[in-house]
Amino acid sequence: MKKSLIFLLLLIAVSVAGVFMPAEAPFAGAYDQGDIAWMLAASALVLLMTPGLAFFYGGMIDMKNVVTTMFQSFIAMGVVGVVWIVVGFSLAFGDSQGGLIGDPFSHFMFQNVLGHEPWSGAKTIPFVLFAFFQLKFAIITPALITGTFAERVRFKSYIIFLVLFTIFIYSPLAHWTWHPKGFLAVWGVLDFAGGTVVHMSAGIAALAASIYLRTRNEAKTHVQPANIPYVLLGTGLLWFGWFGFNAGSAMSAGTLAAAAFATTNTASAAAGFAWILFDAVRGKKPSALGFCIGAVVGLVAITPAAGFVTIPSSLFIGTFASLISNIMVSWKTSKTSLEDTLDVFPCHGVGGAVGMLMTGLLANTKVYGNATGDGLFFNWNSPLFFIHVQALIVVVVFVFAGSMIIMKITDLISPLLVKSDKQEAYQTEEVEETLYSTDLSSAK
Repeated sequence: MKKSLIFLLLLIAVSVAGVFMPAEAPFAGAYDQGDIAWMLAASALVLLMTPGLAFFYGGMIDMKNVVTTMFQSFIAMGVVGVVWIVVGFSLAFGDSQGGLIGDPFSHFMFQNVLGHEPWSGAKTIPFVLFAFFQLKFAIITPALITGTFAERVRFKSYIIFLVLFTIFIYSPLAHWTWHPKGFLAVWGVLDFAGGTVVHMSAGIAALAASIYLRTRNEAKTHVQPANIPYVLLGTGLLWFGWFGFNAGSAMSAGTLAAAAFATTNTASAAAGFAWILFDAVRGKKPSALGFCIGAVVGLVAITPAAGFVTIPSSLFIGTFASLISNIMVSWKTSKTSLEDTLDVFPCHGVGGAVGMLMTGLLANTKVYGNATGDGLFFNWNSPLFFIHVQALIVVVVFVFAGSMIIMKITDLISPLLVKSDKQEAYQTEEVEETLYSTDLSSAK
């Protein structure tokens, strides 16, 4: 009750402060109406991925926790949506402070956004549209981690984690990678749509959560998925929304967007097919669940490379990432005691890392005219791959250590683990959970 009151008072205070912020006139730039239309649609597509993720995770979890697991994705739209306006966007894309973080006062409370000149990498759309496109990425990143939290973490604690992760992990990573003066960008690291910023950060944070929570709780036996049709629906929504995620990252409605659209679909198709074929080779029955997981792994892996590689290369990336993640899922399940309920680390952490390294190998400046630097496969003198290896190490260390610290702080403020299965399930209202479970049971 007290923590909820504090959150409510903070939200009221921020809302009141917003009323007194000075108004600003929109920047009168020479925009491209087609690019604006496409980026508005792409932003909506990326937001759709979060409800898609809710169905994807909700269908794979224990029946009694379907609603609470899905709600963890939806609440991210509310919490991160507020944090981004107040300070998150400014930390990610404000004036660079030594290449490490944006000035929190550059766009505090979204000041100097509506009237700001266009972003250097998106000159044909308003700055405010760029800011809201980036918001959708910030929303889904911590939501991805809930696949590890599933069935174990208290709802209030999750809210605190959302706020801290967005401010101290996601925003700095976004600044390092996507701000022109961010130190990874200065190194020459390529991340077209968030393989490092989104998927590796979520996957490594999931690994940290698995270790942190595993040391404090006995292992659970994961039950059968509650609803495979939910997983299929979630996969379809994710695949559909990912076109906005990757093709939208071209920041215009042009050839680059079309190329990213094509590589995205190709990698996902190859990865889904490769997953069930590999299962069959290993003596397992091909399944709808396996295809869905594989397809998402392909989407994850192609994300950093989508606008930098050829379409045939995306076929290789999707297939290779699918095989590696499949092996990692089996290894994690059979050889470790990690309790990553929905395999976020093997799919997003490993898949994102594979995609990042493949970008360093297969990026090609001759294909789409991007002045980004060839990968090692096309130029043996290229430093790109080795730069990506260094960046991989930096990101893994930062996210893992930072996530551990954030979870410890969260745990001190509000205990992370649920008291028991009988006492609470993510702190969602007991009546809602009971009614939902009853409805599902009666529908059988």
